[in-house]
Amino acid sequence: MSTTSTPTDTHGTAAVHVYDTTLRDGAQQEGINLTVADKLAIAPLLDELGVTFIEGGWPGAIPKDTEFFARATKDLDLKNAELAAFGSTRKPGTSAHHDTQVRALIDSEAPTITLVAKSDIRHVERALRTTGEENLAMIADTVAYLVGEGRRVVLDAEHFFDGYRYDPDYALRAVTTAFEAGAEVVALCDTNGGMLPEWVHEIVSTVAGRTGPQQILGMHAHNDSGCAVANSMAAVSAGARHVQGTVNGYGERTGNADLMAVVANLDLKLGMRTLSNGGLEEVTRIAHAISEITNIAPFGRQPYIGASAFAHKGGLHASAIRIDPDLYQHIDPRKVGNDMRMLISDMAGRASIELKGRELGFDLAGQSELLARVTTRVKDAEANGYTYDAADASFELLLREEITGTRPAYFRTESWRAIVDHSAGPDGVMRDVAEATVKIHAGNQRVVSTGEGNGPVNALDHALRQALATAYPEIEDIELIDYKVRLLDSAHGTDAITRVLIELTDGQHSWSTVGVGANLLEASWEALVDGLVFGLLHAGVESL
Repeated sequence: MSTTSTPTDTHGTAAVHVYDTTLRDGAQQEGINLTVADKLAIAPLLDELGVTFIEGGWPGAIPKDTEFFARATKDLDLKNAELAAFGSTRKPGTSAHHDTQVRALIDSEAPTITLVAKSDIRHVERALRTTGEENLAMIADTVAYLVGEGRRVVLDAEHFFDGYRYDPDYALRAVTTAFEAGAEVVALCDTNGGMLPEWVHEIVSTVAGRTGPQQILGMHAHNDSGCAVANSMAAVSAGARHVQGTVNGYGERTGNADLMAVVANLDLKLGMRTLSNGGLEEVTRIAHAISEITNIAPFGRQPYIGASAFAHKGGLHASAIRIDPDLYQHIDPRKVGNDMRMLISDMAGRASIELKGRELGFDLAGQSELLARVTTRVKDAEANGYTYDAADASFELLLREEITGTRPAYFRTESWRAIVDHSAGPDGVMRDVAEATVKIHAGNQRVVSTGEGNGPVNALDHALRQALATAYPEIEDIELIDYKVRLLDSAHGTDAITRVLIELTDGQHSWSTVGVGANLLEASWEALVDGLVFGLLHAGVESL
């Protein structure tokens, strides 16, 4: 079993254990349903990230978690992290050796066992329906038994902060009992998520003073007060050397502490080593890869790793960033595997356009006349309803047109139309059938194509793709993955101007375009055309 002394790095700076509970606590989030295969796919990513512990689930209580541990021993080859099994202390009135749930933790073959134990006397008496002394005996017996079986033990002191504020003496006894029985770490849990940083700092400082520097205290924060990351930082500053949380802050209710933000703060702001193997530079990529498995879209404004975390829109920002990026960024985004982005909008000045051009591969330095034209065109377009901060592909096509004098094109549109037939079928049920016809000139021939879909826009998309497929087989790789509509000047009701934003992908990259028109179909057609043109352009297809 590892030593319980506080770990330090080679420079003497205190290191912090990073305990990931995405596979258990994170999986309790509404909308997440991880299969065993999902967990086996996520665990290697967490190991690559360089966390200290990966909590795999509750074997013996949840069948698929039992299966996960059975397969993990054969299928996982962890290089950096240690697998932890989660479970509870023995039941009242029995022994740890004879408790089937405790036995299942041993059978999981996990080298680390994390026990959840009551530390709030109200929960002991009302939920467990036992005495305070019996609860302490449950903690001591179970921890000692598992340590005797050669396991490292982390004890999660459930509802600790609420319990401490109600009865500090009992909450402290739960902690000291666990340490005396051989627990390596006692994690203090803000299970209800209602604490504030100064409360956490004060309580953890007191507990650290009672337990001594040789014992490792941890912090497990929920985000119900919006303070999970701040509370984790406050606990570390007060003496905790073990932080628990989840990738992307997954978890029930409002989630857990977002480990991505916690480790970045500890490492980059406080100089405390957290991840092994240089994992900090991989947090953005790995967090997004896990998002794909959970099927929860990444949050664009997530600190450090969100797509908008280092996105700049204001013209004044751009002017300063052109001189020194650090003037408007709290860190170099490359340290967390992210990148700076310039957003083009009606707030943009010439500096924004120049930097965005550089981002897209165009050197616009010194081209004041071109910058002035593009800036004016962007401002005029946005005044008419366009938005380019969420449509980089449309802006690039605009920029290429201003640079070369010609907008990239792969076909000429003769006409298009879409109809929706609302009629009764043979069974008498009313149904909508959408049909679209496009007439274009592509590949030195005139093409007429008709497509059907579950709506007029979908039908237009199908018809246009069919028309282009013969001349440009690369079109088969392009897929529409998101579609957003907004009515502008909504006071005009059904006569309002419509803006459409669409996102497409070729399986490796994604891009967004914008269309504005007097109606939904006109705006959608413009966005679709731009999206397909951009996709063909970046597939290396030569334009007309």
